[in-house]
Amino acid sequence: MKTETYFCQMKREVKSTHDGSKTLYVPELDEHYHSIHGARQESEHVFIQWGLKQSSSVSSLSILEVGFGTGLNALLTVLSQPNDQHIQYVGIEPFPVDEDLLAEYSVMFSPEEQVLFNQLHQAAWNKSVLIRSHFQLEKVNVKLENYSAIEQFDLIYFDAFGPRAQAELWVLPVFEKMYRLTRKGGRLVTYCAKGQVKRDLKSAGFTVTSVPGPPGKREMTIATKF
Repeated sequence: MKTETYFCQMKREVKSTHDGSKTLYVPELDEHYHSIHGARQESEHVFIQWGLKQSSSVSSLSILEVGFGTGLNALLTVLSQPNDQHIQYVGIEPFPVDEDLLAEYSVMFSPEEQVLFNQLHQAAWNKSVLIRSHFQLEKVNVKLENYSAIEQFDLIYFDAFGPRAQAELWVLPVFEKMYRLTRKGGRLVTYCAKGQVKRDLKSAGFTVTSVPGPPGKREMTIATKF
């Protein structure tokens, strides 16, 4: 398991992806924050199409994101949010991206999107902040294993680094915790479709479905709590 100091000191670089959007690259892990085949396309497909839009008829939605990272998933969620839907969004991130790197990364957005992007990142950590009239954000600076919550969530964006880079986040005890944090009828969505991950999600109690993945991936995974 990587130490906290190690991760804090990791170098991160802005890289372009095939759809023209950008991602961050961590040389020490040889890992990208989002797909090189299209960072924005991946987030829109996995977390918006198969996550948020499947709950578009719900008036109030609580979302937990594991891996807040660049804030791309949160940004796309606000942009895609139905006008009459209230969203309570909690993003876990133990190693926030520094401001200079975020400024370099954010050039991929339109001027209007940059305003919202800056709002998300300027919001105080460990505090619930109103970003828009129906979008409440709480960024939690904590490692997943140390995160605890009384409330349960309707939707979990599981967007941690992949099993090759952070195997400790893709194991049965973590998915058992995700199951406890998921409200009945809720779902967890992730880009990962590895067989062991799906088996562990099933062992945790989820009903697991594979659906077509974003560009560059044959499948992705949806785990539902019935």
